[in-house]
Amino acid sequence: MTPVRASLLVAIAFVLFTAGAGAGPVVDARWTPLAHLLGAVDVAGPRPDGRFVVVGRDGLFLLRRSGALSRFAPAFRPSRGEAYIAIASNRSVPGAGCAFAKGDIYALEPLDAPGVTMIDRHGHPRRFLSLPAGSFASAIAFDTVGTFRNRLLVAAQSGTTTSLYAADCRGRLKLLSRQAIKVEGGIAVAPAASGPLRGRLVAADETTGSLYAFDAAGKAVVLSKPARLNVGQDLGVESIGFVPRGFRRGGIAVMTDLGAPGAPTAGTDSILSVPAAALLRRGVRAGDLLVATEASGVTVAVRCRPRCRVWRVAHALDATHAEGHIAFAPR
Repeated sequence: MTPVRASLLVAIAFVLFTAGAGAGPVVDARWTPLAHLLGAVDVAGPRPDGRFVVVGRDGLFLLRRSGALSRFAPAFRPSRGEAYIAIASNRSVPGAGCAFAKGDIYALEPLDAPGVTMIDRHGHPRRFLSLPAGSFASAIAFDTVGTFRNRLLVAAQSGTTTSLYAADCRGRLKLLSRQAIKVEGGIAVAPAASGPLRGRLVAADETTGSLYAFDAAGKAVVLSKPARLNVGQDLGVESIGFVPRGFRRGGIAVMTDLGAPGAPTAGTDSILSVPAAALLRRGVRAGDLLVATEASGVTVAVRCRPRCRVWRVAHALDATHAEGHIAFAPR
């Protein structure tokens, strides 16, 4: 057994849920509205120019930290469903003879013609890859560590199973695994600062509250099941992001709050933010995993060194319907 695998198994075996270290009352950080956007469903970035990319009902927008929004890629229209997005960096794919271009955006087409659309840095969309007919494209992320050979990772559900795919920069798709689990929403590959989680793809199942860690072969193990959080459809863990290096007091974290009439929480069609300073006061550090529930954006941090500690750090509005990824501007 390799030291990394041994450390991860130890981490899984000792998952804890605590209220946070230190004496005195514990005060959550607060997610608050930064901007309003109809159908806000995911955020990625920031881009090299410092702006985030946000997808809403009417397409893609660029978001400044001030909350100012500007239209991007007017030729792109999201398909029916939750068009989660990922943004590429300059990373070559071994054996493919190409690289993903920094700043290009990859958007899920979840339902009608499941697959992925690529929108280049200039805003021009094109179909990038197709998934098997009848599947539901449920999550997307880039491997920025190399465990998955720098490829684009896509999860798709079919019945009671989830298939994990890896795509190279030419759109060639490889099935990594098919397992009887469900993952949806934000997924992310753990960075080097995440210790024994490094290079694992972490994903969430809102219906059971489980967090899964996938290895390079696509095998998933239960990383944790944080206690005292809501579970169930439109209630449980949904949004995920790893805190980057250099996350300092002047930075922010952002996630989307989708308007969802009829859901347990109706949402506000907003982009939410929380100051880095507030998260740092709750003990959050680079390499930590942040996970927010779909209902009300209750947010916990997960840290494995090698044991995994889970503690509550923030919450959003009572009406919040959190979706997609958690993104960070380091400072």
